[in-house]
Amino acid sequence: MAITFDPRDPLVRTDPYPLYRSLREAEPIHRSDFGYWVLSRYADVAAVLRSPAASSEFYRNETWANRRGGAGSPLVRSVRNWMLMLDGPAHRRIRGVIGKVFTRASVERLRPRVVAEAERLLDSVGEGETDLIQSLALPLPVTVTCELLGLPTRDRDRCRGWTEHISRVIDPSITPEDTAEMNAAEVEFRAYIADQLAERRSKPREDILSLLLHSEVDGVRLTEEEIIANVQFLFVAGHETTVNLIGNGLLALLDHPDQLRLLRERPELIAGSVDEISRYDPPVQIVSRLLTDDVVLPDVTLPEGAKVMLLLGAAGRDPVAYPDPDRLDVTRTGTKTLAFSGGPHYCLGAALGKLETSLVLAALLRRYATIELAEEELVWRPNVSFRGLARLPLRVHRSLLPVSGTAPRP
Repeated sequence: MAITFDPRDPLVRTDPYPLYRSLREAEPIHRSDFGYWVLSRYADVAAVLRSPAASSEFYRNETWANRRGGAGSPLVRSVRNWMLMLDGPAHRRIRGVIGKVFTRASVERLRPRVVAEAERLLDSVGEGETDLIQSLALPLPVTVTCELLGLPTRDRDRCRGWTEHISRVIDPSITPEDTAEMNAAEVEFRAYIADQLAERRSKPREDILSLLLHSEVDGVRLTEEEIIANVQFLFVAGHETTVNLIGNGLLALLDHPDQLRLLRERPELIAGSVDEISRYDPPVQIVSRLLTDDVVLPDVTLPEGAKVMLLLGAAGRDPVAYPDPDRLDVTRTGTKTLAFSGGPHYCLGAALGKLETSLVLAALLRRYATIELAEEELVWRPNVSFRGLARLPLRVHRSLLPVSGTAPRP
């Protein structure tokens, strides 16, 4: 039977892993009906991510740009400056400046603030039923990103709203309505960031926005256009990824109660478990590349000009790379996850996202003796590039409760 892969298929949102397995086993290099080569094996995905012929500059593709409003639209003009969407020297120049934001020391300085914010949010949750996405996973990373950049935390809900629209830009299943909302959000977010930059020009501060205004690479500063675009990108990358990593991670642990119990018994494993959690159900499922030259893989040569879709979620379940890949194992060692991409576009904010997730899990396990799903049916967000829950309804209590009798999810 022929295998088909369509990212618009609802199963790709709710449970893509059986389909990923079928692709890996029957057609690991798949020619899709919509013009992409679709790769599902770890080695192939990793090879393309590292290849100098793999371009991220999708805005140069007329069809891609037109679906997002056209080359002159606010959104496409913005992503032309996103570090994510640039190759070669242009990418390295902006990454050199943005990298100053994500030094190990900068990330570690945020630890007490992440802990304090997580505890504050959990104080509001109390005990009983809650939606972990709305009560914790959504507000925490946007607050941390605001504080990292030096933006007022009172504006976090506005920033979160703009980010949720703009993040659809990399989704292959967008609609005309999505395009209109994304462009409207970009215009509003741009005006907000421009006002913040104007304040720093008149009164510089000890914050990241001021650093971005004055940092140089090879004697050249970022333009205001580049700064605004990459502040938008940092919100999309940091916010969307971490929300999904927290939600997917806790759900995976609830589906593997032996692993949840192990983390309770050995909390020192929590920080290291995040790589395994991200491998098992990564927050970013799909990334794409345009090939500027042939890329030779063991089974086939991908031709110059090809559009390639890399299934990070499938790569994370490849049995060649990971023994018993469909089982979560928080003691697994040497996990080289592709959940944060690879090659020159490896996520600069990976360390921060992992820190936030580990501290949230630690706070939940420290505070609550009982954590269980409150509903069997789960709803996943419509974005297929980012995989995340729309809601994660839980019952949480400080004491152990009798087993509720809820049947395990298939």
